[in-house]
Amino acid sequence: MTRGPDRLFVGTGYRLPVPPAPAFCLGNVVITRMDGLTPELLRHEARHATQYACCGGVLMVPLYLVAAAASWVLTGDTGAKNVFERRAGLADGGYTDKPLRPLVLRAAPRRPAASSVTQPRQ
Repeated sequence: MTRGPDRLFVGTGYRLPVPPAPAFCLGNVVITRMDGLTPELLRHEARHATQYACCGGVLMVPLYLVAAAASWVLTGDTGAKNVFERRAGLADGGYTDKPLRPLVLRAAPRRPAASSVTQPRQ
């Protein structure tokens, strides 16, 4: 484990298959399978460290899992609509935005177009 910027620690050589991401954050420790992190990925994980602190510590883990599950239901991807990944910077973390699944789009309630809404008479 080495000391990183902004009071982060970076642990390399992680070998377990979960989570599948190349790096993840627990508190102020960034854990990675790689020998080092790109500046973008380190910035992304630093944002997760701040999120972790704001969520009261380990409470972030279940909140993150719920956000990842919701993103998967909506898009088929655990990061695309995950509020934690979006706020940490999708591109910095290696994620891309994905459209909603067609089934989700069909199930969404339709809003009337602005031109079809009538104004009440005075």
